[in-house]
Amino acid sequence: MTWLPFASYNLWSLFAPAVGQENWHCDMKRGFTKARGKETAIAQILKQDNIPQRIGHLAQRGVYEFHQDHSMLNRSNAVQIIAETLQLNQETEQVQERVDLILRKYQENPILKDKHIIHLTRGDEGFPQPIQIQQGNYLFNLYAAIDCIFTEDDILHILDFKTGKTDFDLRQGFVYLLAVSYLYPQQPAIASFYNLETGKWSKPISATSTQLKAVQIEIVQIAKKHQNDLQRYRKNIAAFHQIFPPNPGRTCQHCQFKSACEFSDEVTA
Repeated sequence: MTWLPFASYNLWSLFAPAVGQENWHCDMKRGFTKARGKETAIAQILKQDNIPQRIGHLAQRGVYEFHQDHSMLNRSNAVQIIAETLQLNQETEQVQERVDLILRKYQENPILKDKHIIHLTRGDEGFPQPIQIQQGNYLFNLYAAIDCIFTEDDILHILDFKTGKTDFDLRQGFVYLLAVSYLYPQQPAIASFYNLETGKWSKPISATSTQLKAVQIEIVQIAKKHQNDLQRYRKNIAAFHQIFPPNPGRTCQHCQFKSACEFSDEVTA
C-alpha cells in the first residue's frame, strides 16, 4: 500500500486550538504524538488512557452493548450485565462510578432507540479505514473515527458521543460531514454531538458543498504543514522544541507527556 500524507480532526486539533482555547494549546503535544510516538517511553505513554479517555471509551462501548440486543434497554439488570461485559470492576473507583452513571442515564434515555442505525462503533476498533481524497495535485488520506451514523427522514445523522466537560468543536462536525460526503455522496447529512453524562445535545451542524470544499482546503494545508514539520524534525532532531514549540503553564499539570517533557519541570519546580 502506497504511503500518503494524512489529515484528520485529531491532527487539526493538535495543530490549532479551538476558539477560546488558545492559552491551553501546546504544539509540543503534536510533536510527541506524531513525531516521537514510536520512541519507547512515548509509545508507553500513548498506550495508556488517562481517566477522561478511559471513561469515553467505556461509555462508547456501553452504548454499543445496549444496541447489540435491543431487549437490553428494557432489562432491569442491564447495567449490571454491561458493566460485567466491560469488566468495570477492574477500573478505578472514579471510572467505575462515572461509567455506571452513564449506563444508567442511557438506559433511562436511550437516544438511539428506534433509530435506523447504519454505523455504531465499539470505540476500540483503532484507526478507521482512510478515505483517499484528491485536492488538485495533492493526494491524501482522510481519517474520520465516527461514533455513530443513523438515518432520520432520509437524512444521514452523524452523532459523536462526548463525556465530561468536553466542549463541542464545530471543526469535528465539519470533518465528519466532509468524510460522509465521500462515503455517501448522494445523501444529505447533518452532524451533532451528545454528552452522555450531561444529556446535552448540540444543535445540528450542516454544511454546503462550498463550505465542505473550504474545510478540505484547510485540512490539506494542515497536512502539508505537518509533513513539512516531520521532515524538518527528522533532519534535525535537536530542533524538536523549535519545530513543535511548548506552551508551559497550568496545562502542564494535566498533560500526559509531562513526565517526558523538560518544559513541564520549569512549571512544577
